Amino acid sequence: MRIFITGGAGFIGSALVRHLVENSTHEVLNFDKLTYAGTLSTVERVATSNRYRFVQGDICDAEAVRAAIAEFQPQVITHLAAESHVDRSIDGPGAFIQTNLVGTYTMLAEARAYWLGLEGEAKQAFRFHHISTDEVYGSLGEDGLFTEDTPYDPRSPYSASKAGSDHLVSAWGHTFGLPVLITNCSNNYGPYHFPEKLIPLMIVKALAGADLPVYGQGDQVRDWLYVEDHVRALQAVFEQGTPGRTYNVGGNNEKQNIEVVKAVCAILDRLSPRADGQPYAAQITYVADRPGHDKRYAIDATRIRDELGWEPEETFETGIEKTVRWYLDNKDWWEPILAERQADQRRGLAA
Repeated sequence: MRIFITGGAGFIGSALVRHLVENSTHEVLNFDKLTYAGTLSTVERVATSNRYRFVQGDICDAEAVRAAIAEFQPQVITHLAAESHVDRSIDGPGAFIQTNLVGTYTMLAEARAYWLGLEGEAKQAFRFHHISTDEVYGSLGEDGLFTEDTPYDPRSPYSASKAGSDHLVSAWGHTFGLPVLITNCSNNYGPYHFPEKLIPLMIVKALAGADLPVYGQGDQVRDWLYVEDHVRALQAVFEQGTPGRTYNVGGNNEKQNIEVVKAVCAILDRLSPRADGQPYAAQITYVADRPGHDKRYAIDATRIRDELGWEPEETFETGIEKTVRWYLDNKDWWEPILAERQADQRRGLAA
């Protein structure tokens, strides 16, 4: 099939590009604006494939989207392009409204126009797959899991913008009959993760000898999903999923943030010890919490397991080991990003 991927130079999008080019016979179009968090170095190893092509474009630009779709003639559009960092959404919500809401509307409008022009089997086979987050469901107490039927209760500008985009996709399915799929995933981690997010930030700050800033008491709980497990799930959904269905994708790896940070420190102690012999955990500091910080997220991924046969292959222990090793081996990827894009700067204090 021909797979049109928005945001294919970002973290999850680039992992999907690499996965499909290397492990399937699908053709891939990577449509990406190349914002601060997007870089073509993430897809460099597949860029010479005759099944891969790149178009620089903005999902809010209807003409650019229309032209790319018309030229590529996709069977599947997988929509990953989004502003995604909660801290940035606190400082500047407008970009999140524009990209996540207006951009998703633009993609839906252009996808629908293209789909209406298809006939027969091509029209029947087309899918619009929207990739979203578990943050749309709000915050859990100590017990329970998010299911596909959990009511939406977004708490941050980021999660509100993603909740709105989910509702737009669902509405285009119900009202216009567009064959849509939605996936809501838990916290991803792995190679090529932009170093403003928790795990890569802790790795690069630890190696720099800097403080490791843990928000509040570090007792917020997240379900951690290795990115390569996630993209296998995405492929299963757009190949086999039932149009109109939502599928939750989780790693079955609930950890407090402080546990995650200490796990990173312990692996670094073993693989790249500090020159002074002190543990990296000595660099941990507790800082002002994020405003409105959700306490706990956890995913029930029963539906995707039972209907599509997907399960995560990585435990948190195996995935975090692979991740730390990758950052140690690929300083030439992240060091320029830190220098050029101030990825490690604290944001989201809502001062």
